[in-house]
Amino acid sequence: MNIATDTRPADAAVEGKRVYKDNWFDRIAINHLSQNVQAATGLRNNKSGYESLVKAATVASRKFNPAKQRELVLQALDTAFPKPVFSLLRTILPDSKFAREYFAVFTTIFFAWLVGPCEVKESELNGRKEKNVVYIKKCRFLEETNCVGMCLNMCKVPSQSFIKTSLGTPVNMVPNFDDMSCEMIFGQDPPDISNDPALKQPCYKLCKVNKRHNSNDCSK
Repeated sequence: MNIATDTRPADAAVEGKRVYKDNWFDRIAINHLSQNVQAATGLRNNKSGYESLVKAATVASRKFNPAKQRELVLQALDTAFPKPVFSLLRTILPDSKFAREYFAVFTTIFFAWLVGPCEVKESELNGRKEKNVVYIKKCRFLEETNCVGMCLNMCKVPSQSFIKTSLGTPVNMVPNFDDMSCEMIFGQDPPDISNDPALKQPCYKLCKVNKRHNSNDCSK
């Protein structure tokens, strides 16, 4: 995956950065995922909280190529989330309107610690209305990393694959890099990587990975 070489005209993260007050559940979930990412990459850090997760992702993005980053994130997700639970959900909730709407609501309740405040929105799927879209107002991960490449390689692409494999329901994650919002559309297959518009986006001018490599292509 090659991100375009022109940097974006402005950084959405510069203004109005949100301050999070994580509760006990948030902190446990963040630490659990961070530890699994670190175990998958073999790269440990001594940070705590969300900073630890961002550090783990940042170090991995600098050390590994995009394909390897996606592979390692999938490995971390497989370890972090119990397979028996997902197998059960896949059995009792086969792909359907009810399942898609259930997964959308579930995401807004139990994964706000990862992506920030989100809500369920309605869309049209196969000719009928469904509340199958999770609208993330300003993605916490993208805001903290300030890197388009990390959003794509360490969140969007592997998450789409993980959800489809684990739950049997396709999901298309559509980030808006201008305002850092994102839509997770359950029931919609994502475009092929070679044709996905999101993977053709330039990175932010203040991207740390971009700056470190002295290149506007933070996928390198």
